Amino acid sequence: MAEEAPSRLGRGLAALIGEDTAFALGDKEAPAPKGVREVPIEFLRANPFQPRHTFRPEDLEDLANSIREKGVLQPIVVRPVKGEENRFEIVAGERRWRASQAAQLHQVPVIVKELSDAESLEIAIIENVQRADLNSVEEAAGYERLMQQFDYTQDQLSKLIGKSRSHVANTLRLLSLPESVRKMIEQGKLSAGQARPLIGHERAEDLAREIVAKGLSAREAEALTRKTDPAAAGTKPKALPKAEKDADTLALEKNISDQLGLNVSISFSGDKGGEVKIAYKTLEQLDEICRRLAGRAAQKMT
Repeated sequence: MAEEAPSRLGRGLAALIGEDTAFALGDKEAPAPKGVREVPIEFLRANPFQPRHTFRPEDLEDLANSIREKGVLQPIVVRPVKGEENRFEIVAGERRWRASQAAQLHQVPVIVKELSDAESLEIAIIENVQRADLNSVEEAAGYERLMQQFDYTQDQLSKLIGKSRSHVANTLRLLSLPESVRKMIEQGKLSAGQARPLIGHERAEDLAREIVAKGLSAREAEALTRKTDPAAAGTKPKALPKAEKDADTLALEKNISDQLGLNVSISFSGDKGGEVKIAYKTLEQLDEICRRLAGRAAQKMT
């Protein structure tokens, strides 16, 4: 596997790490770095913040073959290990380091950066996500860690890594799947597209095994999920005919709809109460609803 790099990293990454390191992470538009040096391969050690847990042997072997032929084309980004002379911790490029060992290289090119633990974690996650080196579950866990530890919003993440906000939101939703289903994604048995229709389904684990066993496509997996949904299968009792709404209810619906910019429906069931339904078409609209509800809750607490 050759060291192929994307033409442009997330726009915020170069600002975070500097243009020299951006080049090392694959940004072809960044200027060539000046601080590259060769160090013995044994001076390097793995990054404890590495978000990637799966290194496929066949991929490493392909990269090792490329390195034997052409060498390491992009330097590995490292930081000094405090209290240990001539010891460096890998910030980005662990796959190149592992493949270089397999290729029996004695020295590798590195760029040494003075970075905090927080900066090391940010770069490790962002670099892997942007390169698509992570499976979807590892990617989601990386997003979640950045949001929890560094207070990133979904919008900030999307700009930083150069992906759409809907991609970030859809990926994060995979973390709500049962652990066994997430394992299938990590092992490459199930793709994110096949798994996404299973989110929130009570039979997610059984359906995941069926999708894998039958080799269903993402579209076929979605059809299977709809087919086995109790609501879609007609197992729920039919709703009673809706009574005509009075003028006050219609006015209230219009008022809330105007405020949200979305269709709102209010229904009453006498002494049993009622329900308010807000219809949305995109994940961005759902995010906005959640943001407003969370803001209201915060105001109540203060």
